[in-house]
Amino acid sequence: MYLQQLSVINFKNYAEAGITFSEGVNVFTGNNGAGKTNLLDAIHYLSLCKSYFNPIDSQQIKQGTDFFIITGNFSKNGSQEAVACSVKRNQKKQFKRNKKDYQRLADHIGLFPLVMVSPYDISIIIEGSEERRKFIDNVISQTDNSYLDELIVYNKVLANRNALLKHIADTGRYDPGLLEVLDEQLTISGSRIFEKRKAFMESFTGIFNKHYQFLSDDAEQVELVYESQLLQEDIASLLKKNIERDRALERTTSGIHKDDLLFAIHGMPMKKFGSQGQQKSFLIALKLAQYSFLDQQNRFKPILLLDDIFDKLDDQRVTKLMQMISNHDFGQVFITDTHVNRVENIFSEIGVDIKLFKVKGGEIDA
Repeated sequence: MYLQQLSVINFKNYAEAGITFSEGVNVFTGNNGAGKTNLLDAIHYLSLCKSYFNPIDSQQIKQGTDFFIITGNFSKNGSQEAVACSVKRNQKKQFKRNKKDYQRLADHIGLFPLVMVSPYDISIIIEGSEERRKFIDNVISQTDNSYLDELIVYNKVLANRNALLKHIADTGRYDPGLLEVLDEQLTISGSRIFEKRKAFMESFTGIFNKHYQFLSDDAEQVELVYESQLLQEDIASLLKKNIERDRALERTTSGIHKDDLLFAIHGMPMKKFGSQGQQKSFLIALKLAQYSFLDQQNRFKPILLLDDIFDKLDDQRVTKLMQMISNHDFGQVFITDTHVNRVENIFSEIGVDIKLFKVKGGEIDA
């Protein structure tokens, strides 16, 4: 699978642009603020129906205009697929595949799988557990539509249970029957999500370790561990056992919404003891493992987006990464960099052809 063509109108800093891509490595170069990352984000929209950086669609509309349109033509399994996304101010986002509207955007997720690597990914390491759960959910939902539906159900029931706990605290009226109904619903969806996360991590961890050891030349020992309360006790028992605590705190303190990933280097937390280069290598290995997992599950290669990844990586790791990307394990790749000479030299050294696009002020010169 690969993206043949991309067109944008009034998207971020682009008034209008159309580009035709190579099936291999495509590189956007230009100064900071030129619009390189915006092109990656447009591709992200076509795959996952949203921006990678900002959840508010209307804020992607070019200043002074009232709408944006992104269209793309994909080649997938020998057939042509047209995808279009349009957003008008104060209106619902429209998403089409081959000119047909989606009733649910969730039905599009996974059809055109994509992996994005960005400096913003550092939040996965330094921020709270929600960022790491989002990472797990993003990977699984691109291979399992029912997982996304289950998450929606779980989060809705969780919100209802938390609202009930607050209502009990405010009024002093406790209805154990209603709480039991919500607990049963939370147990059903929570158990399904846990089993899928657990199975995913069992296969994903080995893939991650392989990628990290390749990037670091076996120089560092890292760990990736799935942490969940449900590994020790089932969710139904946890909800019952913690009811008094939940009532006191007015929120649900057990369940899969408390899951986390442990990142460590040489037995110590990556967040505190990993250098910037080690943290970046860890993140890249995570994303490349995501790529390999999606490839294995879907049996065709996702699109890989690499945004400004060369900074804070030493030359050895950059070369290793480019060697990995340019071999047959990866398909279509999009890269941004501020230094055109750097990226040309890197790919020249490993003997890989690239298609170069120079970006300046929302305009593209191929």
